Amino acid sequence: MSGVMGQVLLVAVLAVPAAGAAVVAALRHDRIARLVGTVAAGLTLLAALPLVAGGDDGGAGSDANPAVRPWHQVDLPWVPGLDLRFHLGVDGISWPLVVLTALLTLLCCGYTLWKVPSGGSGRALVALLLVVEVGILGTFLALDLVLFFVFFEVVLLPMYAIIVGWGGPDRYRAARKFALYTLLGSVLLLVGVMVVVTAAGTADIVALTGGTGLSRGPQLAAFTLLALAFAVKSPLWPLHSWLPDAHTQAPTVGSVILAGVLLKMGTYGLIRVAVGVAPEGAEWAAPVLGVLAVAAILVGSLVCLAQTELKRLIAYSSVGHMGFVLLGVATLTGTGLRAALIGNIAHGVITGLLFFLAGAVKDRAHTGDLADLSGLRETAPRLAGLLGFAAVASLGLPGLAGFWGEAFAVIAAVRAGGPLWLTLAALAALGGALTAAYLLRLLRQVTHGPASSAVARVGPGVARAELLTWAPLVLLTLAVGLAPILVLGVAQAPVDALLTGRP
Repeated sequence: MSGVMGQVLLVAVLAVPAAGAAVVAALRHDRIARLVGTVAAGLTLLAALPLVAGGDDGGAGSDANPAVRPWHQVDLPWVPGLDLRFHLGVDGISWPLVVLTALLTLLCCGYTLWKVPSGGSGRALVALLLVVEVGILGTFLALDLVLFFVFFEVVLLPMYAIIVGWGGPDRYRAARKFALYTLLGSVLLLVGVMVVVTAAGTADIVALTGGTGLSRGPQLAAFTLLALAFAVKSPLWPLHSWLPDAHTQAPTVGSVILAGVLLKMGTYGLIRVAVGVAPEGAEWAAPVLGVLAVAAILVGSLVCLAQTELKRLIAYSSVGHMGFVLLGVATLTGTGLRAALIGNIAHGVITGLLFFLAGAVKDRAHTGDLADLSGLRETAPRLAGLLGFAAVASLGLPGLAGFWGEAFAVIAAVRAGGPLWLTLAALAALGGALTAAYLLRLLRQVTHGPASSAVARVGPGVARAELLTWAPLVLLTLAVGLAPILVLGVAQAPVDALLTGRP
């Protein structure tokens, strides 16, 4: 694919959902607006997929720093007086996340054609979903730190509006908590960006990768600020307490976007920006990151064992899964970073499916209390079977997507060597066993036993629209599990370059 075509597709990936949101907001007919929004999301996915083909091996990456060589990039003046540029690019680290974002947004918009949650119009919901998509995609594509910050912030208000407009009975408190935590992370991110830009004299991520232009002191300060900011967004223990409330109160499509891709903004930023721009700071903080990662794995798993509400349990499971991602990053090895990247994708696909299924169960049974959901396989065997599939994928069964990230994060910790990392690897493996325990407990409570009165109202059928929405996630769980090269193949070279500074 030619460089010009790649640039066109890069711009289209952001322009199409932005234009779609504007058109959807302007239309008066609700169903037509939802259909237009779904078409815009579909076109965004079609624009994102071909970005893996061809690409420019030179460009800014070869002139400034060979550690980052985008496949395709757009680099235009943005604020010339401040030397800020509208610099977008995609490579093997960002492309899988771009495709995942486009896919989940398409599935969520398509889902609204069948069912709109109570609280507001479907037109407004789809428009907000598309705006969130623009912010997330821009975060993954931005190669200028200030532009990265701008896109990072775009997500806040529309996601807040989604929770408040279509959420559960305690949505206002959950939305306020989400906003306050996110604003805290935003302040830390802005200060961190200013530290880097002031010390290095540039905001270009390509030029900054490898710590170019930054002495040790600014790197330590910048990494601390950036890591804390991204920890809030991910979220990583102990800055995670906004997540369960937001997930529990958000509508189904909001929970899917939150878990599937919004959390990945934090872990992606940790790899691309924090580790890439301040490698000395990352090496200095690596043991602390490793300890916090294992704490998140263990605490998340133990808290899940105590949960009695379906969506809240799935929400807390994200804390543990993101702990495995952080453990991979903390090792600062190729194996660890690749484990983090495939763990990001696997978590997005599997947890997105879990939240779709949890929403379907709650809509039918009118409760999310695990004690009231027993016997689901007796009345809704298809739904129970899909829930079982998603649960065993989430616990890391070999052959499914969830296995690779968690297994190789532990292996990376073992290979890091030394008493600390071997201890962390052993504790992380114990956390994996606890993950299996709480997910198998979930299945025993929900699918087995006699049907409760709430589950007795659940019909045996699954709507065609639901199957169309869930099928791509089921297939991706199998595909990534059986052929992890789909993610690891494109990520290997840029990860190695990020760590070594060599193309």
